[in-house]
Amino acid sequence: MKFSDLKNKDVFIQDEKIGHIEDLYFDLENWKITHLEIRFTKDAGYEILGSKLPIRNMLKLSALKEGGECCTFRGIEIAVTKTQLHQYLKPPIAVTKLMPELNK
Repeated sequence: MKFSDLKNKDVFIQDEKIGHIEDLYFDLENWKITHLEIRFTKDAGYEILGSKLPIRNMLKLSALKEGGECCTFRGIEIAVTKTQLHQYLKPPIAVTKLMPELNK
């Protein structure tokens, strides 16, 4: 699978869309993908992370379903529950801090 196949793919947890993939993060020493950058929907960002701002967060790959089950026709499937998700996330990135033009 190519990066272009993953970019903008929807991300689902328990049959609910929580966002889409923005980017990938690599471990440069081992040349392995370690995290997916997820742009959360407004509702998911608030429910899962308590953020009222548009938010992106980095998700560890270990949160995904294994093998071919992670990538379905509709998008990427997360294996953990919403309450477990915090264990697989790095600190949030507020999109408005990264993209100041959204504050206008």
